[in-house]
Amino acid sequence: MCSRIQDKVEFQAKRKITTMKISFHGAARCVTGSKHLLTLNNGKKILLDCGMFQGMGKETDFLNRHWGFEPKEVDYLVLSHSHIDHSGLIPKFVSDGFTGKIFCTPATRELTTVLLEDSTRIQEDDIKYANKKRKAEGQPFLKALYTAEEAEKAIAHFEVVHYGTWFKIADGIELKYTDAGHIIGSASVHLKITEDGKPQQLTFSGDVGRYRDAILKSPEEFDQSDIIILESTYGNSLHDLHTPTPDSLLEWIEKICLKKQGKLIIPAFSVGRTQELLYSLNQLELERRLPPLSYFVDSPLSVEATEIVKKYPQDFNARIRKVLEKDEDPFNFAGLHYIKTVDESKLLNFKDGPFVIISASGMADAGRVKHHINNTIENSRNGILMTGYCEPHSLGARIQSGRKEVNIYGAAREIHAEVGSIRSMSAHGDYEDLSQYLACQNPKLVKKLFLVHGEYNVQVDFKERLLRKGFVDVQIPELHQEVGLG
Repeated sequence: MCSRIQDKVEFQAKRKITTMKISFHGAARCVTGSKHLLTLNNGKKILLDCGMFQGMGKETDFLNRHWGFEPKEVDYLVLSHSHIDHSGLIPKFVSDGFTGKIFCTPATRELTTVLLEDSTRIQEDDIKYANKKRKAEGQPFLKALYTAEEAEKAIAHFEVVHYGTWFKIADGIELKYTDAGHIIGSASVHLKITEDGKPQQLTFSGDVGRYRDAILKSPEEFDQSDIIILESTYGNSLHDLHTPTPDSLLEWIEKICLKKQGKLIIPAFSVGRTQELLYSLNQLELERRLPPLSYFVDSPLSVEATEIVKKYPQDFNARIRKVLEKDEDPFNFAGLHYIKTVDESKLLNFKDGPFVIISASGMADAGRVKHHINNTIENSRNGILMTGYCEPHSLGARIQSGRKEVNIYGAAREIHAEVGSIRSMSAHGDYEDLSQYLACQNPKLVKKLFLVHGEYNVQVDFKERLLRKGFVDVQIPELHQEVGLG
């Protein structure tokens, strides 16, 4: 009897050890650093996204240097899209020991290539500034997370998978991408995993776009899933649909540039947001409402990204394809100037307004836009217009918080420029969009639903909404938490 009980205990212990599980190493109760590690019964490991933490204050560097798992033990990386908070640590991942394949859509491969190149440049600038300060304080120098050579080496691991077809990764593991409607090439990840003859589908939403996006198609429906990992950035709010983006932009251009004769600084991510801004300004020109000013896009990456976006018109929605019938370039208009060199960028600081500068990054924490804000924020004639989500510790969030001054490059800057935001421009779906995304699912058949990529208070609200919709097990994982899926 005792031996049978002991055998049973040993069997259950062994079974527990080999149960498929998932651990969350980023975008857990925060909105950056997306990394979710799936471990199968047979020990195979699949990482979903490999994102960089951004805008997390003093913790950012530590979080980006410590994985919470061993990269060399991971067999495959499946990438949802190219944004740096989903792809930005791939070169470090490879240099730290990962040797497998990285799966992504064709557009994601192109965009990630240029985004990682840009990331190395930003790191070089930031490290140079930080080490200058550390030298004065007698502290050891910091190293960049990775080099340009390491970024180039990482791209060689990429393998393209197209939307809509099941792709065999290995025995018992199949991958299908569906369009997530977030940026060009963005995808929801669907893994069909068969173990002990039993198939299970796991869906990772990636970032879910909007069903009334200005440029892209709506997110696609997907097959019934057993496990869902869902982003929740705007899980308790609705976007402003009453004022179209072109009208909001025009209002700010008239207020800052025409009435005050000042400079309007618009922080915008190079992929997605910049193209939407250009499209909206082009709409104003087609309607003969665009003020005759200079509009500067100060980001070499934005130039490259816009050209890549133009190569994928099949991902555009019906509205913009209709515009293409009469306007061969919906991202170009009178007065548009692209700034490429650092010297050209610096000259804008000495140029009198009125004019508009669109520059990365969207959270204003890095890139050329930070310099432009530093140069204009203390002048009441100027304006700073945010166009998307900002991490609570980021410069963009601090500027919007209502405080009287912010610290930029180690110096206090009083906020006299007029600060605002356009709520209609987010590339992330609000709670109605996220609910529509899930409408293709029978909630009773979803065994577990994990909320990631959101602030905790937002996720708590969204969880209650999902429970009311019939989902049974909704969890909000903590950083590095591991959950069994058996």
